[in-house]
Amino acid sequence: MGLIARIVEHAGISTICIVSLKPIAEQIRPPRTLHLAWPFGHPLGEPGNRVQQLAVLHAALQALATAQPGQILEPGWRWRREQYTLPEGWG
Repeated sequence: MGLIARIVEHAGISTICIVSLKPIAEQIRPPRTLHLAWPFGHPLGEPGNRVQQLAVLHAALQALATAQPGQILEPGWRWRREQYTLPEGWG
């Protein structure tokens, strides 16, 4: 995914990758990365947990607008141990 993101970035479109394996992201070096240390296959969170999934999407979109190229952002959320709130207007 990171290799594709670099090609898309080269065409002038900003990208962000949501990953659960930081060592892979460090090797591939996507343009911008949101790292969540969650189980593989759950990049947006728990199935059916709408608030958690929207929080991840909000963090990814915010990072897309603010992160520097090559940056790996880590919000520090723990799997199934956080209380998530929807950003204002995401209701």
